[in-house]
Amino acid sequence: MKPPLSRFSIVLFVSLIAVMIATRFHHFGTALNLPDASMAVFFLGGLSLRKHLGFGLFMALAVVLDWISVSYAGVSDFCVTPAYSFLLPAYAVLWYGGRFYADRLQVGLVSLAGALAMALLVSSLSFAISNGAFYWLGGRYAQPHMSEYLARLWQWGPLFVRTTLTYIAVALVGFAVYQRAAGVRHDHRITGV
Repeated sequence: MKPPLSRFSIVLFVSLIAVMIATRFHHFGTALNLPDASMAVFFLGGLSLRKHLGFGLFMALAVVLDWISVSYAGVSDFCVTPAYSFLLPAYAVLWYGGRFYADRLQVGLVSLAGALAMALLVSSLSFAISNGAFYWLGGRYAQPHMSEYLARLWQWGPLFVRTTLTYIAVALVGFAVYQRAAGVRHDHRITGV
């Protein structure tokens, strides 16, 4: 028999869904909207939820939110090209990078810094996958070449990675504060997702 979901796990799962829903429509953010947290959500999901089914649920949520944003919310479909399918491996890198680090995560500066370093690595790789697929396979550039791609990668990569790391850093600080305040020593991964 599977153990029941803890209250913490349910709150975490619902919180990640809410953050994705609230931020998915705006890549860069505005004075009224936070920037897209999807990359951070996938890393944090892998770090804390870990289950393959969880990855599938968040992937489906991302696709549904994109469809709604393009179909009903007036968001441009410029990024919806054949390269869109590469979001699957781009998000998988984040989820499974988090999952890889999950057993090492503890309350402590070294462990939290390690989680942030892993997030830097996998968010950089994830962005390179999604941006590279869009540039080379998206059909939006008549004559793509490496120097233009590298310039675009350098132009946009730091913004996306910095945004992702900011969300993750806030979540890790929240995790540490919660753990310290509650004196919790047991595992908080969702077991039913």
